[in-house]
Amino acid sequence: MHSHELKEILNPGSIAVIGATNNEQTMGNGFVRSLVEYGFPGKIYPVNPKHAEIAGLKAYANIRDIDGPVDYVISSVPAYAVLEMIRDCGQKGVKAIHLFTARFSETGRPEGIELERQVLEAARAAGIRLIGPNCMGLFYPGKGISFSDALPHNGGSTGFISQSGQMAEDVCRYAALRGVFFSKAISYGNAIDFNECDFLEHMADDPETERILMYVEGVRDGSRLCAMLKYITPAKPVIILKGGVGESGTRMTSSHTASMAGSKQIWTAMVRQSGAVVAESMEELLDIATTFTFLNPIKGFNVGIAGGGGGASVLAADLCEAAGLRVIPLPMDIREELKQSGSKIWDWIDNPADMSIRDRSDFTPGHCLELMGKHPDFHLLIALMMDPHHEHQKKITLEDILAQFKIDTRLIKPMLAVVPDKSLGCEEFADWKWELLCRLRSKLLELRVPFYPTVGRAARAAWKMADYFARAVN
Repeated sequence: MHSHELKEILNPGSIAVIGATNNEQTMGNGFVRSLVEYGFPGKIYPVNPKHAEIAGLKAYANIRDIDGPVDYVISSVPAYAVLEMIRDCGQKGVKAIHLFTARFSETGRPEGIELERQVLEAARAAGIRLIGPNCMGLFYPGKGISFSDALPHNGGSTGFISQSGQMAEDVCRYAALRGVFFSKAISYGNAIDFNECDFLEHMADDPETERILMYVEGVRDGSRLCAMLKYITPAKPVIILKGGVGESGTRMTSSHTASMAGSKQIWTAMVRQSGAVVAESMEELLDIATTFTFLNPIKGFNVGIAGGGGGASVLAADLCEAAGLRVIPLPMDIREELKQSGSKIWDWIDNPADMSIRDRSDFTPGHCLELMGKHPDFHLLIALMMDPHHEHQKKITLEDILAQFKIDTRLIKPMLAVVPDKSLGCEEFADWKWELLCRLRSKLLELRVPFYPTVGRAARAAWKMADYFARAVN
C-alpha cells in the first residue's frame, strides 16, 4: 500500500515551495532554484506574501491563491508556522508535504515534541502525508527534482534512503566521482509519518532502482525492517550504514533526528541475518556501492593479485586475508603454461605476482591477471596500479598503463583496481603525474573497472560483495 502511495507522491505534477525567498543564502530560495535548474517539468509555485517574484517565477501570498492544483509542498517556514500551513494545504487539496522545517522532537524539548505531535495530528486530519520533519526531502534527477544545486544531474540505478540530509547530499556528490548515480535519494529526518521501511518498500518495487543504500540512525519498526530486508535482498542488494553505534554517536542521534540508537553487535547481526550488507563508514558505503554497480557477482573468495613490487605484494596479501579473502598459491597448471611460453620466472612467480622479479623481461601484470582470470580457482582479481613517480616516466601514456594490465572490455573475472588518490598525498605530485592518475580513473570508469585508493578498501568491498552472494545461495 505504501509503495503505490509513494509512487504517486514522488511523481508530482506540481510543487509549491512555501517560505520561498529571494535570498540565495536560504533553503527557501535553494529549493526553488534547484527545481528550475534541474528542469522539473511541472508547475513550480513559490509562496511568500512579501515577494511578487522569486527566482524568475511568479510568487503567491498563500497556497490558496494558486489557480491550479498543487500535488506536493516543500515547507521552508519556521516551526511555529507549520500548523497554519498544513491547514492551508488541506484546503488546497495537497497530497504530501516535505517538512524541511526543523526544531521539533530532535531538540529534546517538551514544546518541540508536543508541536511535532500536533503537526502529525493536523496532517492526518487534512489527509496529507508527511516526509520529515527536519530533512532535505527528495532527489529524483530523472524527474528534475533536487534539493541542492550541488548534486549531479545524471540519473542512475542506485537508490539511497538517508535519515540525514547532509549524508544524502554528501553520498550523492561523492558517489558521482566514482561513477555511481542515483535513481532516487530520499532524506526523511524525524520520520513522524513515512519512515525508512516505507521508502524501502517503494524502492523494492521501483524498476529504476537496482540496488539500495541506506543511512539510518534509529529504526521505527525493527521487525518490519527485518521482514522488508528478507523480502528485498534476494533480488536487490541493500547496503546499510548505521549511525550512532558508539557512546558519543548514540548521544548525537537523539539530538540530530530524535532517534534511539542500539547496540552495534545486535544491529550487525540483525542486518546480516536479514540478507543485507553492513557498511562501517561512509567511505565503505561508497566502496561497496561502487563494487555492486560496476562488477558482475563475485561468486567466491579466491583473489588473484598482480602489479606491485615485493613489499607491496606482501602487504596486499595480508590486507586481503584480513578482509576475509583467500590468497591462494599460483596453481601448477598456470606455472606450466608460463614454462611452456618460455618465461624465465615460471617457477618463481606466485600470487600475489611480485613484479620486481621480472628482470627486464616482457612479462607484465596483465599476463598474470589474464591467466588468473581464465583459471577456475580464482573468483576475482585485484590490479595494483602503482603511481608514476620518476621523471623518466613522463613518457608513460594512459594506453601504456592499460596495456600493462591488459584491461579492456573483455575481462573474464570481476576486477578491482587500486589507484592512489589525494588521500595518499598525490596532490603534491607534479602536474603530469596527477593528471595521468585522473585520466586513468576516468578510463577505468569507462571500462567498468571500479577503483579504490588502497588495497584494504578494495579487499573489504570485494569481500562484502562475495559474502552477500554466498549468503544468498545458502
